[in-house]
Amino acid sequence: MFEDLSSKFDKVFKFIKGKGKVSEATIDEFLREVRRILLDADVNYKVVKQFVDDVKQRSLEKNVIRSINPGKIVIDTITGELVRLMGEKKTDIKFSNHTPSVIMMVGLQGSGKTTFSGKLAKYLKGKGRNPALAACDVYRPAAIDQLKTLGEQIDVAVYSDDSKDPVKIALAAVEFCKQNFKDTLIVDTAGRLAIDDEMMREVETLKSRLEPSEILFVVDAMTGQDAVNTAKEFHNRLDYDGVILTKLDGDSRGGAALSIRAVVEKPIKFVGIGEKLEAIEPFYPDRMASRILGKGDIQSLVEKATTMLPEEMDEKKIQKLEEKLKGNKFDFADFLEQLQQIKKMGPLSQLIGMIPGADRMMKGKEIDDKPLKQVEAVINSMTVKERGNPDVLNGSRRKRIASGSGTTIQDVNRVIKQFYDMQKMLKQFKKGKGMGNMLRGMGLPPNFSMK
Repeated sequence: MFEDLSSKFDKVFKFIKGKGKVSEATIDEFLREVRRILLDADVNYKVVKQFVDDVKQRSLEKNVIRSINPGKIVIDTITGELVRLMGEKKTDIKFSNHTPSVIMMVGLQGSGKTTFSGKLAKYLKGKGRNPALAACDVYRPAAIDQLKTLGEQIDVAVYSDDSKDPVKIALAAVEFCKQNFKDTLIVDTAGRLAIDDEMMREVETLKSRLEPSEILFVVDAMTGQDAVNTAKEFHNRLDYDGVILTKLDGDSRGGAALSIRAVVEKPIKFVGIGEKLEAIEPFYPDRMASRILGKGDIQSLVEKATTMLPEEMDEKKIQKLEEKLKGNKFDFADFLEQLQQIKKMGPLSQLIGMIPGADRMMKGKEIDDKPLKQVEAVINSMTVKERGNPDVLNGSRRKRIASGSGTTIQDVNRVIKQFYDMQKMLKQFKKGKGMGNMLRGMGLPPNFSMK
């Protein structure tokens, strides 16, 4: 996410950090590079101009020219302005006082509306809501079937009928929610490959008849400036309430994320960060600014872990693990369980990107999830006795495990070594000596592959 942007900011920050003193000319030179970086990232040119002007004005107001640490002042100012540019604080979804609260999803075809409708339903269900989905895209082939499939995967009801009238379907879905005690209705509307009057009239009619508590505009973040232009046109017709940026995990430039709020003056409420239905995050401007500037996002990383742990790693399991460590009984079954914990938090590339400085350390390297799968295959090929007592793993057993897991004897030897390394690290972590190995302690192999 935003790899290109982060890398370029890192380079220009080194320039200003190296200055013991600065003049206004120095600041102008630095900001010319910032301007170029943002324009290369496909940020709206008007937004760039205002941003650079604001950074300069606020830096001068902080008396940066006479400061003994001008670099820090300028960088802190840029961080603050990025946060302000993207909205300053997280904005939640509004729910109405009557049932159901209707959330309309609008946007062009291909933006990911249908998939994100499913993601949002799953997210809201996890927050205690009782949502349903309405299949109102009656034009795109298989759109209704796609929504039904998503509904089955997350155990959320999907309302559809044979009518070709989206308004009729949506109104019937509202009645369905009332009769079945559903407090939230997410309406998946039709899109087009480009904005046209027919599509806009349809969503305007839906807005008028449904009186939704939220209208969310869904847009592909990777389309950059085109996303901003489309957002503006939809806003002029619908005056929607918030923006959803999909495919943000594939966006290395960040133009849409940095431009869209300033142009339409509507908050980004959620982002899509992968294909899985769990790949949805509320949008925090301060955390996103931190990621863009290569400072990581430890808070989101911790939240990922803590939201997972109550369900998957309760106090009894934690106590059991501690007792095993005390008695030197930590085995491959425990090792496998820890690997599965880290996998549930998301792809390694996303987790590593949340660690401060990781983007610089991993520059030019691809983080590969394959080693985790390989370790699982090796452990799953062991017998119960071998998992519980790794010391019995002699040469013939290792050969059999390699054959059964589709790996080599060298791979099996590597997994066994990683197991013993992790055993040591967990003991250090428990004693408070291994905080730097936290992720490895949760199950990340010590020598995960980077290409």
